[in-house]
Amino acid sequence: MELVVFILTALIALFGAGAMLISRNAVHSALFLLLNFGAIAVLYLLLQAPFLFVTQLIIYAGAIIVLFLFVVMLLGAERDDQETDRLAWQRPVALVMAGLLLAEVVYVFTSGVNIGAINAPAVADFASPEAVATALFTRYLFPFEVTSIILLAAVIGVVVLSRRATHDHAAVATQATDLTQLSERR
Repeated sequence: MELVVFILTALIALFGAGAMLISRNAVHSALFLLLNFGAIAVLYLLLQAPFLFVTQLIIYAGAIIVLFLFVVMLLGAERDDQETDRLAWQRPVALVMAGLLLAEVVYVFTSGVNIGAINAPAVADFASPEAVATALFTRYLFPFEVTSIILLAAVIGVVVLSRRATHDHAAVATQATDLTQLSERR
C-alpha cells in the first residue's frame, strides 16, 4: 500500500509540474505549482521527514506561491479571458487530485507508513532541524547563497518593472491630457 501512495503522489507531482509548464494563464501556472509543492511535501512525509514536510508547506506552498501570485497580479500578467473556458476539464481533475492528495496525507498520518525504511538503513536524525541546518550551512552553503542572490535579483526586477509600468502609464496620461487641452484651445 505504501508503494501505491508513493506512486500516486509522484504522479500528482509530475502532473502539477507538467500542467504548470503548459498552462497559458500565469495564475493557473502558479496554482499548478502549488499542487506540485503539496505533492512534494507528501513525499517528504513518506520519507519520515516531518520537518521538511512542514517547511515545504509553510515556505513553498505558502509564502512562495503568495509571492508569485502577488507578482503576477502586480504586473498584470494574468489574462482575463473573455472567451469560453477551453480547458473545462481542469476543475474536475483538480478537485479529484486534491482529494487524492488529502486522502494520502490522512493515510500517512493515520497508518504510520514507513517507506523510507524499506530499502534504506535507518538514520535517526535524517531530517531533523539540526541535520538540515548543518547540511545547508556547510556542504550546501554556496548553492544556498546563489539562490538568495537569484531571489534578490527577481525582487529587484519586479520593482523596476512595476515602476517602469507606472511611469509609462503616467506619461501616457499626461500626454493625453495635453492633447485634450490643445484641442480645447482651438
